[in-house]
Amino acid sequence: MNSATLAGRAWDRAARRRRLHWLGGALLMAGAVAVASVVGQVDAARLWAGLPMAADYIGRTIPVLRAETLGADIAEWMWGFDVWLGLLLDTVLIGYTGTVLGATLALLLSFPAATTLAPGWVVTLVRRFLELARTVPTLVFALIFVYAYGLGPLAGVLAIALHTMGALGKLFAEVHEDVDPRTVDAVRSAGGSWAQAMRYGVLPQSLPGLLSFGLLRFEINVREASVLGIVGAGGIGEELYLAVRQFEYPDISAILLLMLAMVTLIDLLCGRLRHRILGAEAVRPA
Repeated sequence: MNSATLAGRAWDRAARRRRLHWLGGALLMAGAVAVASVVGQVDAARLWAGLPMAADYIGRTIPVLRAETLGADIAEWMWGFDVWLGLLLDTVLIGYTGTVLGATLALLLSFPAATTLAPGWVVTLVRRFLELARTVPTLVFALIFVYAYGLGPLAGVLAIALHTMGALGKLFAEVHEDVDPRTVDAVRSAGGSWAQAMRYGVLPQSLPGLLSFGLLRFEINVREASVLGIVGAGGIGEELYLAVRQFEYPDISAILLLMLAMVTLIDLLCGRLRHRILGAEAVRPA
């Protein structure tokens, strides 16, 4: 038997193993979807029957705009524009302040959370703390702080900051683990402390990734801040929740349209800023 025949049989066996792996994975996924559908009480007939009601609700939120009275109709639809715009600004500021506070805490905790930079027991303690912070939903944090500090933006800022600390702390630590350890060793061998090694050996290498994750988290937190108003944590969410409860259908679409415009603008600005920062970092070594 020549080598070509042996190679062909080996290729066929490997192909059969790959097909079996794909088939097993597909069956496992199908089983998981079936179990999730039963647990989640997914009913195709009920879903189909509810679609007209959902379409009717959405239709009620669409304002009546006539060509001959377009200006007056838009003015009536956006009757609370000044108030809503101020609440949108509050929402952005809540997301921004919570992001800055949470990212600062995450950065401080990310160094002892990196497996390549700290002892094992320290990494374990810090990572468990970060897991707790990001496991508790932001709404739950907001409810706790509303109970402690009363209604207002402070509760939203603290809730976003804690959840951001837990989420970004893990991501920042993983970025630190990918840096070149020789720079850290050079700082330590020159007599630098552990903190100096983190500052001058790790942070310059991790900075592009930290900024990218931080900007992405800011976009997420602005959307989170829009929801926290439901529990009295300030921002536009409280006004949206009030419109839903009072069945002010045109107000719902107006507020959602303003929120969409705000999120889109922030997404575009953060995207441009991210590309400019990362582009500058990429060009700098050359």
